[in-house]
Amino acid sequence: MIKGVIVIGAGTMGTGIAQVFASHGIRVFLNDISMDIVERSLKTIEKNLSRQVSKGKMTEEEMKKALSLIEFLPDIKEKKEVELVVEAAIEKMVVKKEIFATLDTTYPEEVILASNTSSLPITEIASATSKPERVAGMHFFNPAPVIKLIEVIKGMRTSDEVIERIVEISKFLGKEPVVVNDSPGFATSRFLMVMINEAICGLWENVATAEGIDTAMKLGMNHPMGPLELADLIGLDVCLNIMEFLYESFKDPRYRPCPLLKKMVAAGFLGKKSGRGFYRYE
Repeated sequence: MIKGVIVIGAGTMGTGIAQVFASHGIRVFLNDISMDIVERSLKTIEKNLSRQVSKGKMTEEEMKKALSLIEFLPDIKEKKEVELVVEAAIEKMVVKKEIFATLDTTYPEEVILASNTSSLPITEIASATSKPERVAGMHFFNPAPVIKLIEVIKGMRTSDEVIERIVEISKFLGKEPVVVNDSPGFATSRFLMVMINEAICGLWENVATAEGIDTAMKLGMNHPMGPLELADLIGLDVCLNIMEFLYESFKDPRYRPCPLLKKMVAAGFLGKKSGRGFYRYE
């Protein structure tokens, strides 16, 4: 399929993405600002794969092989033989454009440059490069090794060949790709965040408890996870950033973030990663 991929960002998403590629026999060059961050990422991947071994879903040898395929890349200017770069850095346009501008001058034009952004415009990210035709969105979902969906986003100048190639790679990874056009929030974030925001408003207005809201959606709508549980998993700061971006993009009141969401983020209650959100976590 492909011999190598660079994953930029060893946070939650980058770690999961690196695990997915390595588990399918693809060499991964994992980049972040320090080796310490990458080492934490590798420990998480080893823990996740060990769980798969204990469940009989992979062998000890397969786990060792996957781990051996991941290598720390201290500088994205250090050119590697890869066919794809997946950027999974912080959701800030200025950061992403700086990364893509560097990638543009480092890697030949046949290398696909993809962003894992959940809401930022691919067309604008691509504008930082000399060949926007090779830039697309490849949006994995948390947890990346488990969730089957990959949202493939086509910018205004993304070539059909690049989209077809990402779809092909996604299928090789055992994923189900869905191609969408470049629009604020794309399909998933735009639709999902409105539901999550409305559930938060329901809690704020005392329509029901957090448990009641989530149970109603799980049992009544057959959702595997309630919207408030899901918000905690995503990160309330991430949810707020996306809602603010959607509101700024559309100027439509249905995208206005709930005041309770703003208060939770201001208080540092960011969900599972901070130990407290709409629920408390150990």
